Amino acid sequence: MQLISNYPWYFTLLCIVTGFLFSAFLYARDKKNADRSGVLLSVLFALRFISVTLICLLLLDFLMKQLVNETEKPVIVFVQDNSSSVVNAKDSDEIRKNYLQALPGFINRLKEKYEVNTYVFDNTLRAGDTYNFNGKETDIAGVFSDIENNYANRNVGAVILASDGIYNKGLNPLYTTTKFNYPVYTIALGDTTPLKDVWIQNLRHNQVAYLGNSFPLEVVVNATDLQGKDVTVTVSQNGQVKKAQPLHIGGANFSQTLSFILEADKPGVQKYTVTISAIADDKNKQNNAQSFVIDVIDNREKILILANAPHPDIAAIEQSISSNQSYETEIAMADNFQKPLKPYSLVILHQLPAGAASQRFLTELKNNNQPYWVIGVSPNDFIRGLQVRMMSSKWNDAEAVYKKEFALFTVSDELKKYMKDFPAVKCILGNYEVSNSFSTLAAQRIGVVNTENPILVFGEDNGVKKGAFLGDGLWRWRLRDYADHQNHNLFNELITKTIQYLAVKADKSFFRVYTKKIINENEPLDFTAEVYNQSYEQITDPDVNLVLKDSAGKSYNYTFSKKQTSYILNAGMFPPGEYSYKAQTKTGDKVFEKSGVVVIREIVAEKLNTVADHNLLYQLSKQSGGKMVYKQELDKLAADMLNSDLIKTITYSHKKMTDLLNLKWICLLLIALLSIEWFLRKYNGTI
Repeated sequence: MQLISNYPWYFTLLCIVTGFLFSAFLYARDKKNADRSGVLLSVLFALRFISVTLICLLLLDFLMKQLVNETEKPVIVFVQDNSSSVVNAKDSDEIRKNYLQALPGFINRLKEKYEVNTYVFDNTLRAGDTYNFNGKETDIAGVFSDIENNYANRNVGAVILASDGIYNKGLNPLYTTTKFNYPVYTIALGDTTPLKDVWIQNLRHNQVAYLGNSFPLEVVVNATDLQGKDVTVTVSQNGQVKKAQPLHIGGANFSQTLSFILEADKPGVQKYTVTISAIADDKNKQNNAQSFVIDVIDNREKILILANAPHPDIAAIEQSISSNQSYETEIAMADNFQKPLKPYSLVILHQLPAGAASQRFLTELKNNNQPYWVIGVSPNDFIRGLQVRMMSSKWNDAEAVYKKEFALFTVSDELKKYMKDFPAVKCILGNYEVSNSFSTLAAQRIGVVNTENPILVFGEDNGVKKGAFLGDGLWRWRLRDYADHQNHNLFNELITKTIQYLAVKADKSFFRVYTKKIINENEPLDFTAEVYNQSYEQITDPDVNLVLKDSAGKSYNYTFSKKQTSYILNAGMFPPGEYSYKAQTKTGDKVFEKSGVVVIREIVAEKLNTVADHNLLYQLSKQSGGKMVYKQELDKLAADMLNSDLIKTITYSHKKMTDLLNLKWICLLLIALLSIEWFLRKYNGTI
């Protein structure tokens, strides 16, 4: 034990002197004590000296440094696989009855010597000891990752993993064993006997398609011990067969990928089912069908490029826009274009001269409140609040410099750094006047001088988004990107982000509801909502109610929870299927409604493979120094673990700093010293 203070050593001496002087003044120099016993005065002097000195020392914030030894019992982490594949084999009855009945006794035996914590897992790890074996996915590697996080710096003696060894999510758990500093004991469940089986291993398809287009589907079919058999793979929708292909199984361990082309002929979320025709020798028919859903969008955003004349910029912009399937591009010469502009989400005006023809387009865009993007050296007469006054007939070769203050939308760090490497474009030498409603993404760099003059600038005018590229030679940026990277990714990003910002339609409704169109059956169905008053200020005064209906017509009623500026709702998890919803709120005398459809997608991972992988469990145990046992050997496992030399109690030694003021015995000592002194003085008539 060691006492430590932040004050110099002579402060301690001063405390002792203070105690001595205080006691001497009270007992040695007081003439009233002349007739008192010398022994009594000495005792009173000593008591007062010790108590005053101790009080002074405590005021110096002394710390007591001591070495503390603590022991920690080993923690045994028991983890039970709760996925449905565990009880899909022949031994399912034995697992549900004998194994689950023996499990509490096994855990109680371990608790006699160790601290035992029990968990269940499927796609996530959860504390508990209730097993229903209805998990839809299995992530064994995630179990060990969570244990590492939850038990960092704890004395983990061992992990017991009870599983069939089948995983269909996350990494291969064998890759995680290098991080273990404890043995893993495994309890092997399930049946390792291969079945004669043909099944759909995987479906590959787009998440989104556009109405009237075709989309590809790839079906991976596997088969075991069914060589020579013939099956038919069909793709159907609402019971109607859309496509079908015959398949001959040519080997004992067979795998083949079939390709289909389907038509997106209906808008909205569409559900398709892929089925393998039944054959008598197939022992596991529950994996012969899989469903998938795809969101069919009924229209693309239409982009119009109106040009004064053919130009390399037009091809560069059109090719970049076409790289995003969400947009459809149309190119037209301004002199010959007579169609209305209303159907287009964005109009790009390329190098149009000022004049009556251009004014016709600008007037129509203004009347329609449509966004547009001007590409040309001068925006004069095209965008209010953005003017360029030419000083002479000269031009500048200006490079682009990214402006860190730009915040209208985000671009990648790679594009920000590379923007200075784009080749120079021709810009007007003059005075640039930019109003505060505009924000510059790229400014001009002339020689080695960074200017505030914009090259690429965006803003809003009365709620309508507008943009301008104030140069000539945009196409050079695309070529330089390809020359440096052998692709157009950075240039495409710049154009796509520009189009997305300008073309997106602002939601001006007073009531908005958001949720995912497609979720998995093991995900909760979440909604968020926003309510606005007539000034478009978010409010949370009115209640928001929601009615959810399944395909059978059963209704579920909910009320949203109110947050600071919005509403949230967690409706819970539902079985696979299609659900419609209608949300409603009332502000003043107006009622607002929003409706939509959510498709809950079935997870079939646990149906694809029901053959237990005990070799994986054996390797997990072997690599970590543990042991694999079967479900009927719980008593043997308990005996081995109770007698194991690998599972030990650990003693930790660490230095502990304690403030003397926090020690109770110091306070009790002071009270005792002062109380004894008071009693002796009282008893002997000195007070």
